[in-house]
Amino acid sequence: MRYRLTFVAGLALGYVLGTRAGRERYEQLKKSVREISQNPAVRNTVESAAQQGRDVAGKAFHSVSEKVGDRMPDSVADRVRSLRERGQDAEDDWGTSNT
Repeated sequence: MRYRLTFVAGLALGYVLGTRAGRERYEQLKKSVREISQNPAVRNTVESAAQQGRDVAGKAFHSVSEKVGDRMPDSVADRVRSLRERGQDAEDDWGTSNT
C-alpha cells in the first residue's frame, strides 16, 4: 500500500510540475531530445551497444543450448536466430545501419 501511495503522490507531483512548466517547456525538452538522438556520436554509441548486445545474446544462446540441448523451446531458438540475422546488414530501430 505504501508503494502505491508513493506512486500516486509522484504522479500527482509530476502532473502539477508539468502543468506549471507548460507547453513551451515541453517543446523545448522535445527539441533537446531530438537533437541529442540525431547526434552522430550518440547514434554510433547506440549502434555499437546494440551490436554488442546481439553478440552477447548469441554467445549466451550457444552456451545455454550446449547445456540444455534439445530441450530449448523452438520459440526461443527462433527469436535468438532472428535477432542474430537482423544484426547483419540490417537497420536498427533508429533507422541506421549496423556497420
